Amino acid sequence: MYRCVAQSVEGFVQQLAVAYISRGYWFYVTGRLPEHKDPSSIDRKLIERYGIAASKWQRARRKRAGTANLQYLRHDRFFVILATHGTQRFFQDEPFRDVREDPIRFHGYSIGCGKGTDGRWHASVRIHAEEYKCLKAFFLDLATHRSVEELAREFQLVRFAPFARVRRQMLNILRAVNRVTKEAGFEPVPVTAIRLHRRPVGVFGSWPKLAHRHDVPESCGWRSPRDRR
Repeated sequence: MYRCVAQSVEGFVQQLAVAYISRGYWFYVTGRLPEHKDPSSIDRKLIERYGIAASKWQRARRKRAGTANLQYLRHDRFFVILATHGTQRFFQDEPFRDVREDPIRFHGYSIGCGKGTDGRWHASVRIHAEEYKCLKAFFLDLATHRSVEELAREFQLVRFAPFARVRRQMLNILRAVNRVTKEAGFEPVPVTAIRLHRRPVGVFGSWPKLAHRHDVPESCGWRSPRDRR
């Protein structure tokens, strides 16, 4: 049985970046299922249309024959269909994009693919530029109006999972905040306020589902203590 429904935002991003984009699934279309449609029926329709539910042996044969392989992934009503290089009706039917040029935007994340120093293409997960600016502005506004303990708590409430580039972005925000607090003569916020380690999560529910703050699509990537009452 082909599993395609991610149980959490982080699971969706993890599967998309680690299992698909990093393995050459670079061409994609995204969409949102209508509220009045049954998601499972549309899942089946799309999977059957493009022959997505293939075994690893079938995928290997297709690759050798120059035929593209496809993957389908959905969270809630947002879905993405991805394809590798090759021939496939997908490329005639769909207005596809290349994730290396146009990253996928999902719940404030920007999920793309860039060439590393080794000359190879690698999946990249970061906070989308608009969300990042909003988040940075929020913390800079608080920098001289909250205690170091309160600022640390706010950093802990950031919902974005600490993928490598997300960690860099959060460290950049922390450095900016500490420059402001230093000028004001306040204590710096310790780096321990930021989540620096990410453990893989179960994507399709095969692992115990974890309740993470970042499962909630709040704007600007944070939740205040009042919002959680």
